[in-house]
Amino acid sequence: MAYMSDIGLESRLQSGRYRLKMDRVAAVILGGGQGSRLFPLTSMRPKPAVQFGGRYRLIDVPISNALNCNINKIFVLTQFLSTRLHQYLFQAYSNLNSNNSFIDILGVEQKRGSEGWYQGTADAVRQNIPYLEECPVDYFLILSGDQLYNMDYHDLLMMAYETNADTLVASLAVDRNQASRMGLLKVNSRNQIVNFCEKPKDPILLDAMKSPKEMLERFQRSQGGAKEWLGSMGIYLFKKEFLLDLLKEDEREDFGKHLLPTCVEKGSAYVYPFDGYWEDIGTIESFFEANLALTRENPQFRCHIEENPIYSCPLRLPGPKIARAEIENSILCGGSIVEAQSLSSSILGPRSIVKRGTKIERSYIMGGDYYTHPVRKNTQQIGEDCLIKNCIIDQNVRIGDGVVLTNQQNLQNFDSDRLFVRDGIIVIPKDVHLPEGFSF
Repeated sequence: MAYMSDIGLESRLQSGRYRLKMDRVAAVILGGGQGSRLFPLTSMRPKPAVQFGGRYRLIDVPISNALNCNINKIFVLTQFLSTRLHQYLFQAYSNLNSNNSFIDILGVEQKRGSEGWYQGTADAVRQNIPYLEECPVDYFLILSGDQLYNMDYHDLLMMAYETNADTLVASLAVDRNQASRMGLLKVNSRNQIVNFCEKPKDPILLDAMKSPKEMLERFQRSQGGAKEWLGSMGIYLFKKEFLLDLLKEDEREDFGKHLLPTCVEKGSAYVYPFDGYWEDIGTIESFFEANLALTRENPQFRCHIEENPIYSCPLRLPGPKIARAEIENSILCGGSIVEAQSLSSSILGPRSIVKRGTKIERSYIMGGDYYTHPVRKNTQQIGEDCLIKNCIIDQNVRIGDGVVLTNQQNLQNFDSDRLFVRDGIIVIPKDVHLPEGFSF
């Protein structure tokens, strides 16, 4: 939902009342998370580098949102297994860098008087203050590297101008189940934050953080359900000088847990109401369902919006080749070769090869980095007459003929050297080989 007051954003811009200067905003993307709950997908890569939707990485979403709003000064803060993310960013966005536009990668550094490793989200930004001070902007937009949403940051900046907020927190209405897992906000009639509580578990405290019904109506015009709380999305817009002073005054580690309450105490923190699709990719289940949701007829998160494209690394692959297959509600990426019997509610990533007789249902096949492994000299493929249901199959996996992956024992969690089960979903890690006739 775009923030609008009396006469609307468009008419105010036409009248010349406001001049939005998006070149005076820089984005700071937190891309260093370990993502332990996404293991084993994060065993060899950081969370923002995990493949999403077949051809994208999670990091592409905040970068694309920023670029689509003409925010061309972007810092990406990295730490955990950062080399793979650095390689991807260079391949995908190196042509962006110029005098006025850039994507700068700020990896963790050994500095004088510092322990080196980032201790939290705020500490990661604090350790890079010298680079941020040099950036010629008025605002910093703090973003997560692993969330799915489409947001017009013009509206965020407009509200910052109107309220003269030092801090603006994007938020959305949530139900009780979501509320206990998020930072909760209470606001007054002017959208000013008057109270904040990080992930409250106590039912009494949870009820105390409910927002009045009339207040929530502005936040959920397109949503139904019993959503009585306002949850922080972890998206913050700060005035530059306020942010730098705050990081120096309050030396604690996290924005949500520590610095946001300080902002509320200072009385200059406001909320930006958002009622669109937003998903925090925190678990295997949320990652799996968010991917499969893209295969539906009208997905909430849309990749096919011409004016708001999602950028990614160009792969220069041929179109998918389908020799035979009954295909329903699925996505096939470039370079795929499909001879399967059927494919339903599934995604085939780049260079996916599926041989004849195989059935795939509700699964995400990430594909391969190559057709033939440069060292092992074998082909990455799914063999003949396989049955695959409710699976995530990571890159460069080889599956022999007749393999059955259906979680026959209905396990919720399971670990082995060849596969894992999380939330009932089978996950095959990168580079694994499942031999002919393997069954699980």
